[in-house]
This record gives sequence, C-alpha cells and structure tokens, in this order.
Amino acid sequence: MGNATGTTLEELKACESHEWYRKFMTECPSGLLTFYEFKKFFGLKNLSEPSDAYVKTMFSTFDMNDDGFIDFMEYVAALSLVLKGEVQQKLRWYFKLYDVDGSGCIDREELLLIVKSIRAINGLHHEMSAEDFTNMVFDKIDINGDGELSYEEFMEGIQNDKMLLKTLTESLDLSHIVQNIQGDMQGKA
Repeated sequence: MGNATGTTLEELKACESHEWYRKFMTECPSGLLTFYEFKKFFGLKNLSEPSDAYVKTMFSTFDMNDDGFIDFMEYVAALSLVLKGEVQQKLRWYFKLYDVDGSGCIDREELLLIVKSIRAINGLHHEMSAEDFTNMVFDKIDINGDGELSYEEFMEGIQNDKMLLKTLTESLDLSHIVQNIQGDMQGKA
C-alpha cells in the first residue's frame, strides 16, 4: 500500500478518516450527534440568540435525512464540504444555509443575520462591517433589484465576481473551526 518515498494519498485519506471517526465516537459514543452535542463538539458556547439560530440552521443542513441527529456519514460529508468542497458545492450549501426561512430566496435581513452570526462565532476582525458587506452583496448581485437573491442570482453573481467570491469565502468560512478540531485530534493522538 505504501511506497518507498512516503505516504500515499490514499493512506493520508484513510488516516484522516480514522481520526475523524475516532473524534466523532469519542465525543458521541452513541454514533448520533444531537444539536447540543454538535455545539459542544465545535466548541460553540455562550452564543447570542442570532448565532445560536444560525448554528441550528447549520446543524439542520448537515442533518441530511432530517432525523434530528448527525450520524458519522453526515459528519464526514459536512467536513469534506467545508474543507475540500468545490466552489459550486460550497455556494449551494451557503445558499441553503442563508435562506433561513426556506423561501427559496435570501433577503437582506437573512444575509445580515448570517454574516453577523458567523463573525460572532469566528471571532475574527473584518475590515468591512456586516451591514456594508450585506449591502455590497446586494448591490452587486441583486440583478432585478427586488431586495431578494434568488438561487440563480446568488450563484451567477458570486461566481462572476471574483472579488466578491473571495470576500464571501473568507468572511463566511468555517474551516478554522474544523481545523481546530483536527488540531485537537492530533494533540490527543
């Protein structure tokens, strides 16, 4: 399986999957992660009400079969998306996540709430305020000016504006939380 020059990609992936499984089963011996355990798992505590609502939405998007739990396969799919997903996949996930009310469109209030919540969770400083960021997104990609972003407007607008794509990805990125988990796993190994 290995070779003389080092570890193969398959071995690295297997090792990473083993670590994810070990971490998952250590934190969640039942094999099913509840919302409370999800927050604990990611170190998300003392959240504001909007941030907690955002985390609930994130939990729901990861709970692909809507059974109220995240099993190991859903967990791996979520981690893979956050860490290794293609731009299209991440944008589809972002859209689903930002459409808090499930209307099929994202309005200014939904995007502003999500941006503020993610920033509160991340604890990172941003040059642009959440309000200015939200206004910039709508100014650039709300083509018909109706105050809502349809799926098509969102996908096309962000993919066609490299600066906006970069800003959105950086400001709404959750991979540092996952990397913290990976760091914890490596520290315990």
